[in-house]
Amino acid sequence: MQRFQCYIDGEFLDGEARYQSIDPATGKNWADMPEAREGDVDRAVNAAEKALYDGPWSKMTATQRGKLLYKLADLVAANAQKLAELETRDTGKIIRETSAQIAYVADYYRYYAGIADKIEGSYLPIDKQDMDVWLRREPIGVVAMVVPWNSQLFLSAVKIGPALAAGCTMVVKASEDGPAPLLEFARLIHEAGFPAGVVNIITGFGASCGAALSRHPKVAHVAFTGGPETARHIVRNSAENLASTSLELGGKSPFIVFADADLESAANAQVAGIFAATGQSCVAGSRLIVERSIKDRFLNLLKDKAEAIRVGTPLDMATEVGPLATKRQQDHVAALIHKSVQSGARIVTGGQMPSGEGFYFPPTILDCDGVASPSLAEEFFGPVLSVVAFDTEAEALKLANDTRYGLASGVFTQNLTRAHRLMKGIRAGIVWVNTYRAVSPIAPFGGFGLSGHGREGGLAAALDYTRTKTIWLRTSDDPIPDPFVMR
Repeated sequence: MQRFQCYIDGEFLDGEARYQSIDPATGKNWADMPEAREGDVDRAVNAAEKALYDGPWSKMTATQRGKLLYKLADLVAANAQKLAELETRDTGKIIRETSAQIAYVADYYRYYAGIADKIEGSYLPIDKQDMDVWLRREPIGVVAMVVPWNSQLFLSAVKIGPALAAGCTMVVKASEDGPAPLLEFARLIHEAGFPAGVVNIITGFGASCGAALSRHPKVAHVAFTGGPETARHIVRNSAENLASTSLELGGKSPFIVFADADLESAANAQVAGIFAATGQSCVAGSRLIVERSIKDRFLNLLKDKAEAIRVGTPLDMATEVGPLATKRQQDHVAALIHKSVQSGARIVTGGQMPSGEGFYFPPTILDCDGVASPSLAEEFFGPVLSVVAFDTEAEALKLANDTRYGLASGVFTQNLTRAHRLMKGIRAGIVWVNTYRAVSPIAPFGGFGLSGHGREGGLAAALDYTRTKTIWLRTSDDPIPDPFVMR
């Protein structure tokens, strides 16, 4: 059984306790993990604060920080396959996805390496004589980062990269479900030569680790990816330290297909949008909103594609859909399908939990047209697509916005003016037109409503990890007049 450790203040350490991680493909324990608790959290935060203000990191130039990020990017690229295998083993995410994704993660670190010495201040043309005023952007402080089990190395890169570029230090909490890739990534941080305490990586459970981290008095900002319920706890905890927050909370993303769309292209994008990563993606296109005149034809096309998907062991490069990450996630998907069928939804394909070991679930399509199905409102975080039909563009837009979430959306049409109307009308942080699931380090990523606030990716993300300092300099050599002498 493999054994992992936390990374605190430049050292690899056991947590206050230990627990065992489960292989989702078999349902059996495969690795021994450190369980950080409040004492570990306190040590990690104190190390980050010391590194921020007193250590060599505080004296580095922005260009030097960028060079360390470039070195880290090269190490991620060189170790991508090993990291991919760990993520697959510990989370069930298929190897063909983890391999491609982690190779691309290196580009995120390269992008922010280049950003490091592009974070600029400004000079203000102030309305007072004999005064010069500048604005400086400085690191916001110690950052707590809480990362979920799906796509951990990607979802940490979009936080760690901009925060390091801005000069921050941090404590990263890997999910207790599948923390192996992030704990191993700590070795690359160490090898790249980041000073002790700049990046600390721990794992542990919410009540004993996550809560202690998000409310710690020395934490200035909390960056979180996960579900709304956990986010509410984090926001409440941030009332203790008045930390700012950035929250990326998933969604119930609409995928709109009009009759004039290229249906083969739309179907391929829909399959990738909902069944890739076994549906465990915050941007999963889980609500298909399809024009009624093509609904049956499009559903048949999707059904054929879904039933051709190869479900299998995640370490096999031929596998297209692997297991869900946890047993509770498998049970949640099955229970929500059952509720939806009871409410009138019809199973087009899939829908039945398979027997045997592992946390597998087949690609599933639910026809929910004309029924108030729970599957249209609640996030599955699994390979389940819910389908409704529309007759007019206005109805399609209304259905798209009929959600408390607002992260991503897709529109498939060859009508350019219609596409522009929908781009404006859809209430979501991302609108993909005639494509889906495209990401880049250059483009901001984030949502509205229950999908959270703040953006990851792009220059704006690095600026979010800074605070503005205003500097006033009086340029006159004349004495300041006595304010109590009348003239």
